[in-house]
Amino acid sequence: MIKKVLIANRGEIAVRIIRACAETGIRSVAIYTEPDRYALHVKRADEAYSLGEDPLAGYLDPQCIVNLALETGCDAIHPGYGFLSENAEFARLCEQQGIAFIGPKSSVIHNMGDKTQARDSMRAAGVPITPGSEGNLADVEEALKLADEIGYPIMVKATSGGGGRGIRRCDTPQELKLQYPRVISEATKAFGSAEVFMEKCIVNPRHIEVQILADSQGNVIHLYERDCSIQRRNQKLIEIAPSPQLTPEQRQYIGGLAVKAAEAVGYENAGTVEFLLTGNQVYFMEMNTRVQVEHTITEQITGVDIVREQLRIASGLPLSYRQEDISYRGYALQFRINAEDPKNDFLPSFGRISHYYAPGGPGVRVDTAIYTGYEIPPYYDSMCLKLVVWALTWEEVVARGQRALDDMRLHGVKTTANYYQQILQHPDFQAANFNTSFVPDHPELLNYSDKRHPSQIALAVAAAVAAYAGW
Repeated sequence: MIKKVLIANRGEIAVRIIRACAETGIRSVAIYTEPDRYALHVKRADEAYSLGEDPLAGYLDPQCIVNLALETGCDAIHPGYGFLSENAEFARLCEQQGIAFIGPKSSVIHNMGDKTQARDSMRAAGVPITPGSEGNLADVEEALKLADEIGYPIMVKATSGGGGRGIRRCDTPQELKLQYPRVISEATKAFGSAEVFMEKCIVNPRHIEVQILADSQGNVIHLYERDCSIQRRNQKLIEIAPSPQLTPEQRQYIGGLAVKAAEAVGYENAGTVEFLLTGNQVYFMEMNTRVQVEHTITEQITGVDIVREQLRIASGLPLSYRQEDISYRGYALQFRINAEDPKNDFLPSFGRISHYYAPGGPGVRVDTAIYTGYEIPPYYDSMCLKLVVWALTWEEVVARGQRALDDMRLHGVKTTANYYQQILQHPDFQAANFNTSFVPDHPELLNYSDKRHPSQIALAVAAAVAAYAGW
């Protein structure tokens, strides 16, 4: 078994991994840059080491992190999500130094990170893919010709893209001419590659992803699906497990496709296969070669500790489960509580958290790294916490989500919590009738009141009294 893990990440996912290490008797090593000196993951790890003053450079330096792992006697590195989690060079450096990379092999990361290679692999394995280019596009003229053949609307995507970046929808040739150079520019800046490809835009699909686990002995299982259709500009907001919109037959079919996809590329560790669903037609979209932000809701409905399984797999152990052992119970929702102002085009709202009270009660889980007095730095993702609720029925989990959102107190920065309340109250959401167009089709949900909660008013009065007494 792995004995010591360096966590090449920060924030709530680093805390999540530290907890899994503690439960399995593995020592944890945190890394941080100066803005994270007082972060929770630094406080909770067994050891913590500074990577310097620059907010980002240390987290994005594969060689520096691998060297630190060697110096501190770590025999494994967990990349979390984001940063270097899908960086094939990082995984390759670990392999060269005999450090277990808690994820798939570097060759698999490279092949599945290249969206055109991933499409080729799925096509060869018999997994349905959207119509589109068979390789990277040479220029805008080739793009225009292909778009005429497959029909508008189309999507131009960065070959090495991810996280909703490097994607543009085009409904006409004029839009394609305009957006093509923009995608290339964004791809070059964000991913270091100017390569792009094209695929047919599936209008208003449901976004369904399947969690898989695979060990080094060739065993592959799925942990059912998550519905990620509630999203804005390709960024997920609320995730659901399992999808309340699938039939048992669709669920079985999509789970089987995900296993087939993982087996086709020799996958190992935790991963997610993402699909677009329109009617009964399913299309492969991409594979995420890491633990997902929303792995929490899969854990809630199946009882499987995904991060613990990651540690076991990286130690060379077989999966703890066979497919027939996996079942699900009830429904779970995850809310990404971001420090953003929905009323101001979701602009980030970084700053000091003056008061934070976590919701609780039956079926409520919170994954976070914030606390009262914590200063949210402006250099990283704006997510403050992941609020997860579970209940036996769809109606109950929606009601529990409303209650938990109302229980939470997070003052000092603006968040997306009130906006999520509006979504939960919408009749279409309550009827489980939604797709990826839900958020853009309902701009009226942003017209909620910003009236302060009584607890916030009380805190303001207390602060004023304290300030006056001190004066």
